[in-house]
Amino acid sequence: MMDEILKSTLTFFVIMGPFSSLPIFISVTKDMEPKQRLSAATKAIATAGGVLFAFLLFGQFLLDVFMIDFASLSIAGGVVLTILGIELMLSLSISGRGESSPAITLLATPILTGPGVIVTTMIFVQQYGHLITAISALISLAASWAVLWFSGRISGALGNFGTGIISRVTGLLLTAFAMELIIAGVKSAFAV
Repeated sequence: MMDEILKSTLTFFVIMGPFSSLPIFISVTKDMEPKQRLSAATKAIATAGGVLFAFLLFGQFLLDVFMIDFASLSIAGGVVLTILGIELMLSLSISGRGESSPAITLLATPILTGPGVIVTTMIFVQQYGHLITAISALISLAASWAVLWFSGRISGALGNFGTGIISRVTGLLLTAFAMELIIAGVKSAFAV
């Protein structure tokens, strides 16, 4: 059970990518008092958590309604995560992340709980069940909140170069996990 929690927690944290949202969060909160910055971080994580847990609880219902099987979800999720991983590694913006006002973008779903987190949540519920997925999600959300709360110190310590390296390593890990999902989906689809 601990191995499953560790793997899913790390995966959630990598996909949420709080380090890649540091520049946006810092620009949104640069003129805020510490109390306001804490409130902004809490709102962002609460929004992310709300979306994540909605799909954790009702994701299977949506799959059933749209008649999507697990193999298809796994392959589609792998493709989405591959795109997100490549974006992080190459500093691209294929999926349109970062468009619109930074405050709206941060508090909405594209950054912390975009398609990658939604699909991964549904896949983890299938693989590990609701309890392990919920525990992993809560740990990842808490860690992401801490990154946002300490964003000024982290950004200052790492600098643009350090933040860029973390973003690229995160993208590589995310792409590797995406390949696992695609392989598992293909194997499941062609299993006799």
